[in-house]
Amino acid sequence: MKSVRTIFHPRRVSLALALAAPLALAACGDEAVNEPLVGEPIAAIPAPEGATWLETVTTTEDGFGTITGNPEAPLKLAEYASHTCGACANFAVTGKPGLKEYIATGVISFEQREVFLNTYDVVIATLATCGPAERTQVLSDEVWTNLRPVIDGIQANDEAVSAAGQLDVNQRFVRIGEVTGLIDFFAARGLSADQARACLADSDKIEALVENSTEKAEEVDVQGTPTFTLNGRKVEAVQWGALEPILQNAGARKDAE
Repeated sequence: MKSVRTIFHPRRVSLALALAAPLALAACGDEAVNEPLVGEPIAAIPAPEGATWLETVTTTEDGFGTITGNPEAPLKLAEYASHTCGACANFAVTGKPGLKEYIATGVISFEQREVFLNTYDVVIATLATCGPAERTQVLSDEVWTNLRPVIDGIQANDEAVSAAGQLDVNQRFVRIGEVTGLIDFFAARGLSADQARACLADSDKIEALVENSTEKAEEVDVQGTPTFTLNGRKVEAVQWGALEPILQNAGARKDAE
Protein backbone atom coordinates (compact mmCIF):
# COMPACT_ATOMS: atom_id res chain seq x y z
CA MET A 1 0.00 0.00 0.00
CA LYS A 2 1.15 3.52 -0.78
CA SER A 3 1.53 5.66 2.32
CA VAL A 4 0.93 9.38 2.61
CA ARG A 5 4.10 9.50 4.65
CA THR A 6 6.10 8.53 1.58
CA ILE A 7 3.90 9.53 -1.34
CA PHE A 8 5.66 12.89 -1.68
CA HIS A 9 9.17 11.49 -1.49
CA PRO A 10 11.15 13.04 -4.40
CA ARG A 11 12.08 9.59 -5.71
CA ARG A 12 8.45 8.52 -5.73
CA VAL A 13 6.70 11.59 -7.11
CA SER A 14 8.98 14.20 -8.64
CA LEU A 15 7.46 17.46 -9.81
CA ALA A 16 8.17 16.53 -13.41
CA LEU A 17 6.37 13.21 -13.00
CA ALA A 18 3.50 14.84 -11.14
CA LEU A 19 2.87 17.20 -14.03
CA ALA A 20 3.55 14.71 -16.81
CA ALA A 21 1.46 11.90 -15.39
CA PRO A 22 -1.94 13.31 -16.44
CA LEU A 23 -0.75 13.52 -20.04
CA ALA A 24 1.02 10.18 -20.01
CA LEU A 25 -1.69 8.12 -18.31
CA ALA A 26 -4.91 10.00 -18.94
CA ALA A 27 -5.96 8.00 -21.98
CA CYS A 28 -4.13 4.80 -21.11
CA GLY A 29 -6.12 1.87 -22.43
CA ASP A 30 -6.79 -1.49 -20.85
CA GLU A 31 -7.28 -4.68 -22.79
CA ALA A 32 -8.65 -6.66 -19.84
CA VAL A 33 -12.31 -5.76 -20.32
CA ASN A 34 -15.35 -7.91 -19.63
CA GLU A 35 -18.09 -8.98 -21.98
CA PRO A 36 -20.60 -6.10 -22.25
CA LEU A 37 -23.94 -6.28 -20.51
CA VAL A 38 -26.89 -6.85 -22.84
CA GLY A 39 -30.48 -6.23 -21.83
CA GLU A 40 -33.90 -5.01 -22.85
CA PRO A 41 -34.80 -1.33 -22.31
CA ILE A 42 -35.44 -0.65 -18.63
CA ALA A 43 -38.39 1.50 -17.58
CA ALA A 44 -37.73 4.65 -15.60
CA ILE A 45 -37.82 4.32 -11.82
CA PRO A 46 -39.57 7.20 -10.01
CA ALA A 47 -37.61 9.10 -7.39
CA PRO A 48 -39.04 9.48 -3.88
CA GLU A 49 -41.69 12.15 -3.59
CA GLY A 50 -40.17 15.63 -3.43
CA ALA A 51 -36.78 14.48 -4.70
CA THR A 52 -34.95 13.85 -7.94
CA TRP A 53 -32.34 11.22 -8.65
CA LEU A 54 -29.84 13.86 -9.71
CA GLU A 55 -30.11 15.40 -6.24
CA THR A 56 -29.77 12.03 -4.51
CA VAL A 57 -26.21 11.46 -3.30
CA THR A 58 -25.08 8.65 -1.03
CA THR A 59 -21.75 7.30 0.12
CA THR A 60 -20.53 3.80 -0.55
CA GLU A 61 -20.49 1.27 2.26
CA ASP A 62 -16.78 1.81 2.84
CA GLY A 63 -17.38 5.56 3.17
CA PHE A 64 -14.89 6.60 0.50
CA GLY A 65 -16.92 6.67 -2.74
CA THR A 66 -19.90 8.85 -3.62
CA ILE A 67 -22.92 7.74 -5.64
CA THR A 68 -25.24 10.07 -7.53
CA GLY A 69 -28.65 8.74 -8.46
CA ASN A 70 -30.79 5.81 -7.40
CA PRO A 71 -28.62 3.72 -5.05
CA GLU A 72 -30.70 0.69 -6.04
CA ALA A 73 -30.41 1.33 -9.78
CA PRO A 74 -30.18 -1.84 -11.88
CA LEU A 75 -27.22 -0.37 -13.77
CA LYS A 76 -24.35 0.84 -11.63
CA LEU A 77 -21.69 2.85 -13.43
CA ALA A 78 -18.43 3.66 -11.66
CA GLU A 79 -15.61 5.92 -12.82
CA TYR A 80 -12.08 5.55 -11.48
CA ALA A 81 -10.54 8.96 -12.10
CA SER A 82 -7.64 11.24 -11.28
CA HIS A 83 -8.23 14.93 -10.69
CA THR A 84 -5.16 15.88 -12.75
CA CYS A 85 -6.14 13.61 -15.66
CA GLY A 86 -6.84 15.42 -18.92
CA ALA A 87 -9.09 12.65 -20.27
CA CYS A 88 -11.07 12.71 -17.01
CA ALA A 89 -11.50 16.46 -17.44
CA ASN A 90 -12.69 15.90 -20.99
CA PHE A 91 -15.27 13.39 -19.80
CA ALA A 92 -16.48 15.82 -17.13
CA VAL A 93 -17.06 18.47 -19.81
CA THR A 94 -18.33 16.39 -22.72
CA GLY A 95 -19.79 13.32 -21.01
CA LYS A 96 -21.35 14.34 -17.70
CA PRO A 97 -24.22 16.39 -19.23
CA GLY A 98 -25.37 13.39 -21.27
CA LEU A 99 -24.83 10.96 -18.43
CA LYS A 100 -27.04 13.04 -16.14
CA GLU A 101 -29.99 12.46 -18.47
CA TYR A 102 -29.65 8.73 -17.81
CA ILE A 103 -29.12 9.16 -14.07
CA ALA A 104 -32.33 11.18 -13.92
CA THR A 105 -34.35 8.12 -15.00
CA GLY A 106 -33.32 6.17 -11.90
CA VAL A 107 -32.03 3.34 -14.08
CA ILE A 108 -28.35 4.28 -13.73
CA SER A 109 -26.36 5.35 -10.69
CA PHE A 110 -22.94 6.95 -10.98
CA GLU A 111 -20.14 6.28 -8.52
CA GLN A 112 -16.93 8.31 -8.37
CA ARG A 113 -13.74 6.62 -7.20
CA GLU A 114 -10.38 8.29 -6.62
CA VAL A 115 -7.19 7.27 -8.43
CA PHE A 116 -3.95 8.93 -7.37
CA LEU A 117 -1.36 9.57 -10.07
CA ASN A 118 0.58 12.13 -8.04
CA THR A 119 0.62 14.13 -4.83
CA TYR A 120 -1.66 16.84 -6.20
CA ASP A 121 -4.39 14.26 -6.70
CA VAL A 122 -4.16 13.50 -2.98
CA VAL A 123 -4.52 17.17 -2.06
CA ILE A 124 -7.40 17.79 -4.47
CA ALA A 125 -9.28 14.64 -3.50
CA THR A 126 -8.91 15.50 0.18
CA LEU A 127 -10.40 18.93 -0.45
CA ALA A 128 -13.19 17.60 -2.67
CA THR A 129 -14.21 15.13 0.04
CA CYS A 130 -13.76 17.57 2.91
CA GLY A 131 -17.35 18.79 3.00
CA PRO A 132 -20.74 17.10 2.65
CA ALA A 133 -20.95 14.03 0.40
CA GLU A 134 -23.32 15.80 -1.99
CA ARG A 135 -20.58 18.31 -2.78
CA THR A 136 -17.83 15.82 -3.66
CA GLN A 137 -18.74 15.22 -7.29
CA VAL A 138 -19.72 18.85 -7.76
CA LEU A 139 -16.33 20.07 -6.54
CA SER A 140 -14.52 17.41 -8.54
CA ASP A 141 -16.25 18.62 -11.70
CA GLU A 142 -15.22 22.17 -10.82
CA VAL A 143 -11.60 21.03 -10.82
CA TRP A 144 -11.93 19.17 -14.12
CA THR A 145 -13.73 22.00 -15.90
CA ASN A 146 -11.00 24.38 -14.71
CA LEU A 147 -8.07 22.00 -15.08
CA ARG A 148 -5.83 24.38 -17.04
CA PRO A 149 -5.75 27.10 -14.36
CA VAL A 150 -5.44 24.44 -11.65
CA ILE A 151 -2.37 22.99 -13.38
CA ASP A 152 -1.01 26.50 -13.97
CA GLY A 153 -1.15 27.12 -10.22
CA ILE A 154 0.75 23.91 -9.58
CA GLN A 155 3.41 24.67 -12.20
CA ALA A 156 3.99 28.18 -10.90
CA ASN A 157 5.15 27.04 -7.48
CA ASP A 158 7.40 24.02 -7.98
CA GLU A 159 10.12 25.19 -5.58
CA ALA A 160 7.60 25.89 -2.83
CA VAL A 161 6.00 22.48 -3.37
CA SER A 162 9.40 20.81 -3.19
CA ALA A 163 10.07 22.57 0.12
CA ALA A 164 6.64 21.47 1.38
CA GLY A 165 7.66 17.89 0.77
CA GLN A 166 10.20 18.17 3.55
CA LEU A 167 7.64 19.17 6.17
CA ASP A 168 6.01 16.92 8.72
CA VAL A 169 3.12 14.97 7.20
CA ASN A 170 0.57 16.95 9.22
CA GLN A 171 1.85 20.18 7.63
CA ARG A 172 2.87 18.91 4.21
CA PHE A 173 -0.45 18.79 2.42
CA VAL A 174 -1.65 22.02 4.02
CA ARG A 175 1.38 23.83 2.65
CA ILE A 176 0.97 22.29 -0.80
CA GLY A 177 -2.65 23.43 -0.81
CA GLU A 178 -1.55 26.94 0.06
CA VAL A 179 1.31 27.40 -2.40
CA THR A 180 -0.54 25.88 -5.35
CA GLY A 181 -3.64 28.01 -4.82
CA LEU A 182 -5.81 24.94 -4.27
CA ILE A 183 -7.10 26.11 -0.90
CA ASP A 184 -8.12 29.41 -2.49
CA PHE A 185 -9.71 27.56 -5.42
CA PHE A 186 -11.94 25.53 -3.12
CA ALA A 187 -12.64 28.51 -0.85
CA ALA A 188 -14.12 30.30 -3.86
CA ARG A 189 -16.47 27.32 -4.21
CA GLY A 190 -17.74 27.19 -0.65
CA LEU A 191 -15.11 25.27 1.32
CA SER A 192 -13.65 27.59 3.95
CA ALA A 193 -9.87 27.89 4.20
CA ASP A 194 -9.99 26.82 7.84
CA GLN A 195 -11.96 23.70 7.00
CA ALA A 196 -9.62 22.94 4.11
CA ARG A 197 -6.54 23.21 6.33
CA ALA A 198 -8.12 20.98 8.95
CA CYS A 199 -8.82 18.27 6.39
CA LEU A 200 -5.34 18.53 4.85
CA ALA A 201 -3.78 18.22 8.30
CA ASP A 202 -5.65 14.99 9.06
CA SER A 203 -2.93 12.58 7.95
CA ASP A 204 -4.73 9.52 9.32
CA LYS A 205 -7.80 10.21 7.21
CA ILE A 206 -5.67 10.92 4.13
CA GLU A 207 -3.76 7.69 4.75
CA ALA A 208 -7.03 5.78 4.82
CA LEU A 209 -8.20 7.50 1.62
CA VAL A 210 -5.00 6.57 -0.22
CA GLU A 211 -5.06 2.99 0.99
CA ASN A 212 -8.72 2.56 0.03
CA SER A 213 -8.09 4.08 -3.39
CA THR A 214 -5.18 1.73 -4.02
CA GLU A 215 -7.20 -1.28 -2.90
CA LYS A 216 -10.24 -0.44 -5.03
CA ALA A 217 -8.12 0.30 -8.11
CA GLU A 218 -6.32 -3.02 -7.73
CA GLU A 219 -9.62 -4.89 -7.41
CA VAL A 220 -10.63 -3.89 -10.94
CA ASP A 221 -7.07 -3.70 -12.30
CA VAL A 222 -7.13 0.00 -13.18
CA GLN A 223 -4.39 0.61 -15.76
CA GLY A 224 -5.22 4.20 -16.66
CA THR A 225 -7.73 6.96 -16.08
CA PRO A 226 -10.57 7.20 -16.58
CA THR A 227 -11.55 3.56 -16.15
CA PHE A 228 -15.26 2.71 -16.12
CA THR A 229 -17.07 -0.31 -14.73
CA LEU A 230 -20.71 -1.22 -15.23
CA ASN A 231 -22.15 -3.52 -12.58
CA GLY A 232 -18.59 -4.37 -11.62
CA ARG A 233 -17.49 -5.20 -15.17
CA LYS A 234 -14.77 -3.10 -16.72
CA VAL A 235 -15.92 -1.59 -20.01
CA GLU A 236 -13.95 -0.60 -23.10
CA ALA A 237 -14.57 3.14 -23.08
CA VAL A 238 -12.80 6.25 -21.87
CA GLN A 239 -15.12 8.90 -23.33
CA TRP A 240 -18.85 9.44 -23.71
CA GLY A 241 -19.05 8.56 -27.40
CA ALA A 242 -17.98 5.00 -26.59
CA LEU A 243 -19.65 4.76 -23.18
CA GLU A 244 -23.21 5.78 -24.12
CA PRO A 245 -23.77 2.86 -26.55
CA ILE A 246 -22.58 0.47 -23.82
CA LEU A 247 -25.16 1.89 -21.41
CA GLN A 248 -27.89 1.67 -24.04
CA ASN A 249 -26.90 -1.91 -24.89
CA ALA A 250 -27.40 -2.74 -21.21
CA GLY A 251 -30.91 -1.31 -21.27
CA ALA A 252 -30.52 2.35 -20.32
CA ARG A 253 -32.63 4.98 -22.03
CA LYS A 254 -32.45 8.68 -21.21
CA ASP A 255 -36.16 9.00 -22.03
CA ALA A 256 -37.14 5.75 -20.29
CA GLU A 257 -40.84 5.44 -19.59
